[in-house]
Amino acid sequence: MNNSRIKIFTGHYGSGKTEVAINFAIYSKKYYNRVAIIDLDIVNPYFRTKDAAEILEQHGIQLVAPQFANTNVDIPALPAEIFSVLQDKDCQVIFDVGGDDDGATALGRYHRYFSAESYQMFFVINTRRPLTDNVNDTIELLRAVEKNSRLKVTDLINNTNLSYHSTVKDIMDGQEIVENISREIMVPITYITGKKEVVSQISDHLKEKAFGIDLFLQLPWHD
Repeated sequence: MNNSRIKIFTGHYGSGKTEVAINFAIYSKKYYNRVAIIDLDIVNPYFRTKDAAEILEQHGIQLVAPQFANTNVDIPALPAEIFSVLQDKDCQVIFDVGGDDDGATALGRYHRYFSAESYQMFFVINTRRPLTDNVNDTIELLRAVEKNSRLKVTDLINNTNLSYHSTVKDIMDGQEIVENISREIMVPITYITGKKEVVSQISDHLKEKAFGIDLFLQLPWHD
């Protein structure tokens, strides 16, 4: 695991970044006493980190969420608690950032913390989603996120999936696209994520990048 204390997960709407961020927080708790996950997704009304509040609490992970998360308020108040965890050098901080460039703008107010110490910013890619199903459109979105957040993406994550119906073929098809993106922008693919039983089937030469996840979030109309 990278030693950077601050880790940021961003990506296009439907990329699965919230699910990945939650799993990463739970994984981090195995190695660190204090872990906080910040729900900075002010764009997506579904799949909020706050939906997994009970699970996070069970693992001893601090959840910091906007005052109006999971409501229909357009512009939630971002809590001062965010500054508190950023200032605590013993706390591992994980940001779940709203998809696309508009959501990334919320990161701007914390820029001085990111410039004061190293961070990782993961761009989560699901090539089964519109606008991230090809190299050029995905790079355009990634650059917009960088511009609005005033931060650089340091790592890519291939999270190609069709939710509960994902197959290893989905992951491997996505890997080809993400590898082309990686070569184009010279940013490494750090993780290949997916349901544990699916990601375990990827090609042997990619297994060191495999990060199996559990699905904690579910839309209300899912059977």
